[in-house]
Amino acid sequence: MDFINIHLPVAGIEFSAVLLVLIGFCVGVLGGFFGVGGGWMITPALNIFGFHMAFAIGTPLANIFGQSIGAVRKHNRMGNIDWKLGLISIITSVIGVEIGSRVILAMEQAGDVGVIVRWCYFFLLAFLGAYMMYDYFVVHPRVMKLMDEQASNSSGGNGSAVPKLSDKLHKLNIPPMISFPASGIDGVSLWILLLVFLLTGFLSGFMGVGGGFVILPVLVYLIGLPTTIAVGTSLVTVLFTAAYGCFTYSLKGRVEMVAAVIMLAGASIGAQIGATAVKYIKGYGIRLLFAVMIIFAGFSVLTEQFYKATGKPLFQTFAGIVLMGTAIAMSSLIIGKLVIEERNNRRMGR
Repeated sequence: MDFINIHLPVAGIEFSAVLLVLIGFCVGVLGGFFGVGGGWMITPALNIFGFHMAFAIGTPLANIFGQSIGAVRKHNRMGNIDWKLGLISIITSVIGVEIGSRVILAMEQAGDVGVIVRWCYFFLLAFLGAYMMYDYFVVHPRVMKLMDEQASNSSGGNGSAVPKLSDKLHKLNIPPMISFPASGIDGVSLWILLLVFLLTGFLSGFMGVGGGFVILPVLVYLIGLPTTIAVGTSLVTVLFTAAYGCFTYSLKGRVEMVAAVIMLAGASIGAQIGATAVKYIKGYGIRLLFAVMIIFAGFSVLTEQFYKATGKPLFQTFAGIVLMGTAIAMSSLIIGKLVIEERNNRRMGR
């Protein structure tokens, strides 16, 4: 099977071209569907299969930038982007990316940066996944029940008494306040938004992600955007943070462009499929699938950490199977849903 391996000159390793295409395609589908760049999957995957952590962080940013262009165009045509909010995100995101990349290079010179990054990945993915599962199975049913009770106990029923985390955030009156009509947001502090995007930019530079897997839940739970608008808008932020991240890591010699281009070939196709499938799955369905995906990704990172600690290849093999198996299964589910709905639409003459 040596014919499918190629030499990556910058990283200085041999790597399977077929695996790169497969990773890129799955990430494209998941990225276009969830509104994330996919670095939270590419970085662990590349590291598990042989990339040094610094290259596994820098390389995905080039791929994320390329695939995000097509996904943003698709979501824009579908009306899923709040451009005002997306453009504001650029202000501090790029600053955060630069800070994160400098921290990584400093840690690389000091010792094994991979251990720290993997633990950060695991805890962040586990926390986000657990919170979103809690919201889906506990908070959301309670909210829906309360809304039903309010509707049955009032003649007009406005249902506005249902508390949400975003409502509390909007009450923090720290001028200047800014509204986003495209998302139905009346007012939120600009300083809070800039702080949030500074943090997500830092994570992009530190962990090799577009920041979307953090931005998506932030936009949904803290800012209060509808899920489909949050998906499209987060991709705008991902596009610009990944572009700057790719630029700064390239200057530092930590981007393997050959691998990035090969992954982009698969991602460009997958991103169009994922973005199209969004319209067929309800908002809370997207949140549940996203939670499941990042929990399995976090588990694979933890398993890889066991491999690094013990040196037993079984852990590395298992980590790769869990990560790629989950990505393939989730991508297949999304594609299957898209195919079924498109067939139904053709039968109905839509």
